[in-house]
Amino acid sequence: MSDALVLIETHGRVGVIRINRPKQLNALNGAVMRMLVDAALAFDADAAVGAIVITGDERAFAAGADIKEMAAASVVEMLQANRIELWDALRGIKKPLIAAVSGWALGGGCELAMACDMIVASETARFGQPEINIGIIPGAGGTQRLTRAVGKALAMEVILNGRFLDAAEAERFGLANRVVPVEQYMRTAIELAQQIAERAPLAVRLAKEAVNQAQESVLAEGIADERRLFYMLFSTEDQKEGMQAFLDKRPARWQGR
Repeated sequence: MSDALVLIETHGRVGVIRINRPKQLNALNGAVMRMLVDAALAFDADAAVGAIVITGDERAFAAGADIKEMAAASVVEMLQANRIELWDALRGIKKPLIAAVSGWALGGGCELAMACDMIVASETARFGQPEINIGIIPGAGGTQRLTRAVGKALAMEVILNGRFLDAAEAERFGLANRVVPVEQYMRTAIELAQQIAERAPLAVRLAKEAVNQAQESVLAEGIADERRLFYMLFSTEDQKEGMQAFLDKRPARWQGR
């Protein structure tokens, strides 16, 4: 296996971007996200590519953001780093993005999957936004996109209480397009991407734009408010305690301040 953080390959007219941090369960640090976005932009500009698949490995699509990068950060440092703009950049990709998800898709990983246009899940896929356990909230669109996908009541339980959704639930509630055995999830995602890639490119591009407009007509406002609240939490003692407890592998001691 290559030491590269992101692996790139093509299958006919399908570009595949594979997150490659298996020891960290494909946790998304700044370097990984920059490489992933650069690869997606390159495929978007390549006329030989008609659709793009983003994936991890069988154990984890991406088990969250890299907490080490954020644990000691202040509000100002988070604002200046502005890593979340990398998730935003994916929404500017004009070609269809399909997330091929197996294993864990948590926190930033779940947000990355939801930033794609479609999700093909293996039977082992698990989706969640467990940021509440480290004293923060989702900051890359999780509160907004999950609510639009599965509805308010279930989104509240996932985000406020750390509930995970298994693959069958994700499909039933509209988060995933389809669920297949783990040995088939990549093939299924690539086949779906190939089918779309063979259709009229301009029609596909404008159809994607129209569907996103229907889904996101007020999403930008919601994400802006979510981001403000996310950054505010980096001024709290609970955020510092929650992330340090995660790194120390111990229960957090919440103070409510």
